[in-house]
Amino acid sequence: MKIRAGYSLSYQCPQPTPMLLVLNIHPSRRVDLLTDQVLVFDPPLQAWDYVDGFGNTCTRIVAPAGITTISTAFEIYDSGQPDIIQRDAVQHDVKDLPDEVLVYLLGSRYCDTDRLSEFAWQTFSSTPPGWARVQAICDFVHGHIAFNYQNANPLRTAFDGFNDRTGVCRDFAHLAITLCRCMNIPARYCTGYLGDIGVPAVPDPMDFSAWFQVYLGGHWYTFDARHNKPRIGRILMATGRDATDVALSTNFGPSQLVKFEVVTEEVLA
Repeated sequence: MKIRAGYSLSYQCPQPTPMLLVLNIHPSRRVDLLTDQVLVFDPPLQAWDYVDGFGNTCTRIVAPAGITTISTAFEIYDSGQPDIIQRDAVQHDVKDLPDEVLVYLLGSRYCDTDRLSEFAWQTFSSTPPGWARVQAICDFVHGHIAFNYQNANPLRTAFDGFNDRTGVCRDFAHLAITLCRCMNIPARYCTGYLGDIGVPAVPDPMDFSAWFQVYLGGHWYTFDARHNKPRIGRILMATGRDATDVALSTNFGPSQLVKFEVVTEEVLA
C-alpha cells in the first residue's frame, strides 16, 4: 500500500534561536520512500543533519527572528500488514542482553522506574515472562489511563500518569515503558506517523503518535498501550529512552509553536 504523509509546523522566535529537530523519518524506513522526504524551510535557512546516539536523523538550524515554517510531504510504501504478534518471543535474562540494550532498562526523564518498581513487581511478577508479560502491562495501562487531548501535560512523568489516570499517547507509552523496565524488559519510546488506516476515522485533527518497542527474543517488537491492538501503517520517525530524546523540536531560547498540521493517509488507487 501507499501512504501520503507530511506536516507543516511554524515557530515564532523573538530572536535568532538555535533549534534541534527530530522531524525526518527513521533511517530504517528510507528504503520504503516512493518520493523524496526533505525538510523545507520558509524563509530559507542553513540546516545540517547528523545521526544521534539512538540512530535517529536529527537536524540543526538557527531559526531567525519572526516566524519559521518547517514542512515536508512524501509518499512511502507500506506492507499494509498490522504490527507483528510473536507470542513465543522470550524474555532475556539481564546477563544475556546486548550491551547497547541495557540503557533501555534504566530510569530516564519521564520513565521514573524507582517510583513504580514495587507496584510493577506486585502486579506483574506472576505473569508469564516474555510476550504475555508485556501484553499484561499494555492491558493494564490501556485500562488505567483515559485518553484526553485536553489533559496533555509535557511535564507529566510515568508516575504522574499512573496517578493522574489521564493523558495522551505519550503518557500511555511512558507508563508502559516504565513498567516493562521495572520487570527487566528493555523498552524504548517511539514517535512517528499513525493515520486512521484500517480503523474507523476519528474526528480529532491528525497528530504525530507515540508507541513503544520491547526487546524480546533478540528483536525489537512494537506495542501500543493506547490502542492496545495491532495497527496498520506506522511510519517510524525516531526512538529513544523517552520523549526527551525524540522531541520534534528542542529550542535553545524562547520559541512558540504557532502552527501544527500533520497529514497521514492511505493513497487509494
